[in-house]
Amino acid sequence: MDDGDDSTDDDTVRCWLVERTYTDRGLVDMVYATPDGSQLRRKQVSTTIMRQRGVGTTAAVDVDRDDLEPVDDEVRERYAAEVERMREQYEPDDEV
Repeated sequence: MDDGDDSTDDDTVRCWLVERTYTDRGLVDMVYATPDGSQLRRKQVSTTIMRQRGVGTTAAVDVDRDDLEPVDDEVRERYAAEVERMREQYEPDDEV
């Protein structure tokens, strides 16, 4: 599994999938969080586009630090726990 180093360089950080929701408009809303659960990156993708391009949802993505948003305190611990679970079960590029 992953060696635990989630820093990819000074400008990016590895974030792990902590939430995925399918909307009634054919979109997938994904939330990737930093290992400590304190910051997140939201991503919204059309399921049609994903199928056309043959891409799936990966366990982790590398995110520019400038693109991260703060996490509400009430979900921070849950996100950190989910990141830990994902890191134990998946490699960053695994489709989930």
